[in-house]
Amino acid sequence: MRPAGVVTRGVAAVVDLAVVAVLMGSVYVGAVFVQLLFDPQSLSFRSPAVLMSVTLFVCIAIGYLTLCWATTGRTVGATMMGVRLISRRHGLLRWPAAALRAFLCVVFGFGLLWVAVDRRRRSLQDIVLRTSVVYDWQPNTGMVDPHTATGQ
Repeated sequence: MRPAGVVTRGVAAVVDLAVVAVLMGSVYVGAVFVQLLFDPQSLSFRSPAVLMSVTLFVCIAIGYLTLCWATTGRTVGATMMGVRLISRRHGLLRWPAAALRAFLCVVFGFGLLWVAVDRRRRSLQDIVLRTSVVYDWQPNTGMVDPHTATGQ
């Protein structure tokens, strides 16, 4: 399996950022609809508070990345770019590892830039958690689910 480079991973990250933005917009629109449902007279489109927006972004991004990596190893951006996140045993990440990696990627996004200088194309998050992002255009080839694998 060939490791993905910085351009491929960067494009995937931008797509995933757009997905998180759409999810955030959905939450905002949902909040407006709830307000409309319970108090239509006071309906207003207020600007969301910065702290609340940043907190919501971080929570949605971590949740989105964790869910995708723990269940399929792919985010929407990774699927579009034909890459997959794998553990050191070439399987899916367990939920705690996926959550930790998601946290590190959201809080320390600049760690992706290390892919450009690392000989093995690893981000700082990959080095810390011993994961890899590899080219994989096939839906589920060669994946070992660590939750169901026995004797490995």
